[in-house]
Amino acid sequence: MNLKPPKAKTGADKQYDQAYFDRWYRDQGTRVKSSAVMARKVAMAVAVAEHYLERPVRSVLDVGCGEGVFGEALAQIRPKCHYLGLDSSEYAVGRFGLKRNLRLLDFADLAVQRFDRSFDLLVCSDVMHYVPTKALVAGLSGFDELCHGIGFFEVFCKGDHFVGDLEGFVYRPASWYRRVFLEAGFAPLGTHFYLSPSLRGAATRLELASI
Repeated sequence: MNLKPPKAKTGADKQYDQAYFDRWYRDQGTRVKSSAVMARKVAMAVAVAEHYLERPVRSVLDVGCGEGVFGEALAQIRPKCHYLGLDSSEYAVGRFGLKRNLRLLDFADLAVQRFDRSFDLLVCSDVMHYVPTKALVAGLSGFDELCHGIGFFEVFCKGDHFVGDLEGFVYRPASWYRRVFLEAGFAPLGTHFYLSPSLRGAATRLELASI
């Protein structure tokens, strides 16, 4: 399989510090998502996962979690759900790690990193398009062991129009992501949702998107 997407800046020197999160998540003039938008997104992800699991969601792994705001919104609707956030930002984990159960980890380390459970819902939202290709493919190779339920992989691609951070954005075509997600064992449902290998038999043909 050809894993070479179009060349782009990797943003290797990019700093995910307090100034970054203030700009994109708190400043009302520049933030990309409000708390109401996040609440709707979390509710949607939980509903889709519970539909296919046929039970309440009990565990969520949030890869590239930033400050863990997904987990904060999750606690409002599923207070007993176990949430674990992973991020490479020393600032975010240092500030919110204990309170929101965040751990420091680079994306590529998911090729080998395992936990004492696999997860009902694996979230990776607004992250992969900033990860260098080699690290992204390495991390994706471990996703099938990390999740037995639903993946929510929100990714922007070459040709998409969106408002937000463009520093280090990697302009990969949608076809490239579809290919590597399938290689990782995840079948597309649409709206950024994917069935893990364990649940691929739970969907009918028309529920699956372009397989």
